[in-house]
Amino acid sequence: MGNEKNAAAGCLFGLALGDALAAPTEFIRSAVEIEARFGPGGPAEPKGDPARVTDDTQMALAVGEALVAAERPYTATTLEGPLRKAYVDWMDSPDNTRAPGFTCMSACRRLKETATPWVEATVINSKGCGANMRVAPVGLLLDEEPATRRAAIAQFQAALTHGHPTGLAASDLTTYAVADLASGGNPADLPVRLYAYAESQRTVYHGDWLGTHWQQVGVESPEEFIARGWDECLDVLARLRAAADYGDRATDPCQFTGEGWIAEEAFATGLLCFLLFPDDPVAALRRAAVTAGDSDSIACLTGAFAGAYHGLSAWPEDWRERIEYRDRLAYLASALEAR
Repeated sequence: MGNEKNAAAGCLFGLALGDALAAPTEFIRSAVEIEARFGPGGPAEPKGDPARVTDDTQMALAVGEALVAAERPYTATTLEGPLRKAYVDWMDSPDNTRAPGFTCMSACRRLKETATPWVEATVINSKGCGANMRVAPVGLLLDEEPATRRAAIAQFQAALTHGHPTGLAASDLTTYAVADLASGGNPADLPVRLYAYAESQRTVYHGDWLGTHWQQVGVESPEEFIARGWDECLDVLARLRAAADYGDRATDPCQFTGEGWIAEEAFATGLLCFLLFPDDPVAALRRAAVTAGDSDSIACLTGAFAGAYHGLSAWPEDWRERIEYRDRLAYLASALEAR
């Protein structure tokens, strides 16, 4: 995918930097309290050397490294094994001490039993943000992978742990946004493109990847199953477009698009923070960190969007040098750029 702005590195480092910046604010339940603790504007920079990230970055690395390890062309058969291994390795890692999500952990325990089909391992009713906080690397598969396959991969990597159709659709939207911005799409028009994309995908079920997954939910068809997810995403996209047009930078973005504990809200609020500051990536990250909801996941997504659009130069060099997993992030970016 090589390009002068180094979109892959910008996206991955932005994801990690947002995660590290907002990690201290994740469980503070109001923007007012965050600013009371950290000062106006919240945390000014990621702290520490290394600046520690959370499970959000760890799992994004897992997805990206699975993509690099898998045989191509990507299919459900070639990708399932590397994804299972990456998810289980993350679960078993001694570094997995960053308040990992219940859904991811419970699904990964079942994925570790290799005889268990993934459709039985997943948490079918979960649409937590854990599926789309990690999906950004899929959006960086630009040149080689057609958009339809990227969409299927995005939904598949989500479905192994978060089985709810909205978790799948929100991961697909996150991937679309990363790819669009990395390709130079105009941020101002992005909500319109996203809405049109969501409408076009409303009844598209990637059966070659998802198989019989839809049958666990008690619906009459795969199209009905996936439409439930896209309908919830269309709702939040309408709120995102209105909030972006309104352009209120002072109010907590969670008040417009949700607190981000669930997939579609994490996507929308993370993107909203970028759209409020499209030409100032650091300001976008700081806005994302001062949120009442799942601040680290929101900022993680904000950083991925801003970095995909602006490239690696979006982020202060000192921040990049101090971020945890710097070498893995740089290697993964290089490997994805080469594809």
